[in-house]
Amino acid sequence: MLSKGIGTMAARSLSIVHVPAFKPKWVFSPLSFCSSPSKPRKLVLYSKPGCCLCDGLKEKLHAAFSLSGPDPLHDVVLQVRDITSNPEWEKAYQYEIPVLAKVLSDGSEEILPRLSPRLGVELVRKKIAAAFKQ
Repeated sequence: MLSKGIGTMAARSLSIVHVPAFKPKWVFSPLSFCSSPSKPRKLVLYSKPGCCLCDGLKEKLHAAFSLSGPDPLHDVVLQVRDITSNPEWEKAYQYEIPVLAKVLSDGSEEILPRLSPRLGVELVRKKIAAAFKQ
């Protein structure tokens, strides 16, 4: 009789715990608020392995892209290019890295002013947002 009571109790527990699956009709993401969700804004970071300034800027850029604010950068795509993999890039940027460029609508690149390694993430976000407004 005791085992029968436990079995009934277990069956009741299962029926109480069972929650029907809920499927939301709408899914919201930060990209839904971007100025042009179909065409993300693009930045290119010219870098090379072992460059601590490059690594520091890359980390700050990723942090800046995740911040919220008046001009969010959630839709920005960052492409990191290793200058040692292309002789033209290496010749052009070997003494200048990290070099940050904005990709224009025609596919050409505009080199952005150098960002100081001492800038905070919020200021980096503001400078990148301002560069995309130009």
